[in-house]
Amino acid sequence: MSDTMVRMGELAASKTVGDMLVTLGLGSCIGLVLLDRRMGVAGLAHVVLPESTGHAEVNRFKFADYAVPELIRRVVALGARRPMLEAVLVGGASMFASIGGSMEVGARNEAAVKAQLATARIRVHASATGGNRGRTVRVDPKTGIVLVREAGSKDTQLYPATLNKLPTRTLQEVA
Repeated sequence: MSDTMVRMGELAASKTVGDMLVTLGLGSCIGLVLLDRRMGVAGLAHVVLPESTGHAEVNRFKFADYAVPELIRRVVALGARRPMLEAVLVGGASMFASIGGSMEVGARNEAAVKAQLATARIRVHASATGGNRGRTVRVDPKTGIVLVREAGSKDTQLYPATLNKLPTRTLQEVA
């Protein structure tokens, strides 16, 4: 199994068996996962700031207004079908809650990513956002499984939802 690390302001897409897309230490940043589970394609972006307006940055992909459209383009280029894309959001924590006010970058990042997804008509299927702890996200493109680990805890499956909590039924044959 090969880990592809997605650092701040980076994005990656894959459809390779054995790949795992990984972003470590998401605080106020948003880890955006795009999946087409039937085609076995996934993408992951590490969004640092909500918008690029007024910034002459070299790395445009750290901004939601550039990262989201580019991630869509990359997963579609690998064979994902745009109408089938599913989004998962991780991060957006309030890492500086004591400062308050306009410093709530996590909430602004989440809102900006959601706005970009709404414009692209892509629905958010799951999220692990907010709070005040960092998170790590792992995505398996072939299975579409998204794992999240909050700082100080273990990996949990965020998406797709596990069905093992539902009661099981045994079908009986009628003679």
